[in-house]
Amino acid sequence: MRILIVTQYFWPENFRITDLAIALKDKGHEVTVLTGMPNYPAGKLYDGYSWWKNRRETMQTIPIVRVPLFVRRESRSWQLVLNYCSFVFFACLLAPWLLRKQPFEVIFTYEVSPVTVGIPAILMSRLKNAPMFFWVQDLWPETLFATGAVKSPRILSAVGLMVKKIYQGCDRILVQSQGFVEPAVAAGAEREKIKYFPNWAESLYQPKELEPSAEERLEIPSAGFVMMFAGNLGAAQSLDTIVSAAELLKEENIHWVFLGDGRRRGWLQSEVDNKQLDKVYLLGSRPMEMMSAYFSLADALLVTLRDDPVMATTIPSKVQSYLACGRPVIGALNGTGAKVVLESGAGYCVASGDAKGLAQAVLKMSQLSDAERDEMGLSAHRYYKKNFDRDMLVNQLEEWMRSSCGENQ
Repeated sequence: MRILIVTQYFWPENFRITDLAIALKDKGHEVTVLTGMPNYPAGKLYDGYSWWKNRRETMQTIPIVRVPLFVRRESRSWQLVLNYCSFVFFACLLAPWLLRKQPFEVIFTYEVSPVTVGIPAILMSRLKNAPMFFWVQDLWPETLFATGAVKSPRILSAVGLMVKKIYQGCDRILVQSQGFVEPAVAAGAEREKIKYFPNWAESLYQPKELEPSAEERLEIPSAGFVMMFAGNLGAAQSLDTIVSAAELLKEENIHWVFLGDGRRRGWLQSEVDNKQLDKVYLLGSRPMEMMSAYFSLADALLVTLRDDPVMATTIPSKVQSYLACGRPVIGALNGTGAKVVLESGAGYCVASGDAKGLAQAVLKMSQLSDAERDEMGLSAHRYYKKNFDRDMLVNQLEEWMRSSCGENQ
């Protein structure tokens, strides 16, 4: 099949859609990517890119067509709006011309905020007479309200109408969590168009044993119990819950390691300094290729989300990465994500925002034997292979695509 992937974010930005593009290419499909200029998460164009430079390139033989956009900068609300709208404007304006000679059989859209990525995708679907697949990673407008990005009922209502129009323009709506099904139907999606299509972890995420001389060991405390959090440091991650738990366990030999960056990193650093949490370490972002190595040095991995109904419907993508690496997991989250952690047997879970419960869970985990934690890790990996195996999921997607192509002829 000839597949056009429409996504605002793509390699060298670290998003799962890159791995899906590679998987489809490896299965013999002709994949082309329409995307923006890479600037996530720091809000600055990556080295070597500009509005006029590297607009066309290839990644593992996959053609990439980039359109200009205004970068996120400090990710303030007006800057994000400009970033989102500029991608839509330039993609709708330029993509029909840039891709005019290429026939496509499927348009696949990766919707991690913003939902507006669906607008140029629908346009290309109409121009190419190809079915459109819309992979929903974030529920809009619910996510806007939950993260505090938008509070105006009038704006939220307008966004809701836009979401309804986008859903109506899709042939298939794929949701990354079973908890997304009912909200998507309520937002205007036809139930029969919805399919459950969860995230997985890139093949780089796997159980790993480091050599004693590995450089990563120099950054991680060698004594005591190590809790590790990886990923975005934003409003949705309920970082205050982690800070409060770390403060409650301040006198214990428990170390908290953060790998990642985001809008609230500055706040987190100031809290660590003000509360004199000398066992909390902010290491910043690391390449995806190194994450399994760091995870292997953690006694347990941490996932948290803020206490909000929309957050309870999602499975944070880090959960699959944690499980794939075969490490114990502690969660402070509700709903679908909590269900996965508990069903997998990977560890413990408490309610979102429950700092005292999180502290107790971490202390309990720290008191287990290495053998007990190793068994949790094995359970995590078994659950991952059964429920989130990449090849299994991509094969299912292929079947849906072929079926839609037949219906569209």
